[in-house]
Formats: sequence, structure tokens, C-alpha cells
Amino acid sequence: MQSNFPQYDLASRIQHTKFDTGFGKMPSARLDRIEKPETQDFKQIFTGLVENLNAEMEAPDNLLKDVMSGNQNVDIHDVMTAMSKSEISINVATQLVGKVINAYDRISQISV
Repeated sequence: MQSNFPQYDLASRIQHTKFDTGFGKMPSARLDRIEKPETQDFKQIFTGLVENLNAEMEAPDNLLKDVMSGNQNVDIHDVMTAMSKSEISINVATQLVGKVINAYDRISQISV
């Protein structure tokens, strides 16, 4: 008796990704991250955040100067949106600094 179902070689059709478990041809994504860190260190990340915060803080002032000088490409709504984004960025930065300080306090309290 012959089957009418198609025969597939599923093992050969599997596409390997970086999320494989490491049993196949490619190593696990978790092991790959441990062996070769692709992220920047804390200092570089924090410096980038501070630079972005500085740019967010200067944006409303620059837009307001453009509006007052009569630039037709900038609307007062753009200034208000930039001011709101700047306020949110300050709030997030304040919360982040508080969390970093709390984490440092907890780490410093660990007895070795």
C-alpha cells in the first residue's frame, strides 16, 4: 500500500539561526554573547545618553529662535512638542540617575 502523502526531509530544511541551542552547526546565541560582547561598556552608554539629553534640551530653544526669526518651516506646535519631549527626557534622566544611585548604594552595602 502506497501513501499519497508527500515525503519531506525536514532535517535538511531547518534553517539555523543565532538562537539555536548549540547542538547544531551554530553555537547558542547566549554563549555567543558571553564570548563576544557586542554592547558598549557602561561609560559609553551613559555618555551617549547624556549627549542625547543635551540635544533634547537644546532643541526647543533652537526651534523657538527659528520661530521668532520668522522661519516659515517651523510652527509653534513644533516648539511645544519639542518642549514636551525635553520635559519627558528630563524626567526619565532623573529617574535613571536615582536608580543608578540606589544600585550603587546596594552594591556598596554587600559585604565581601
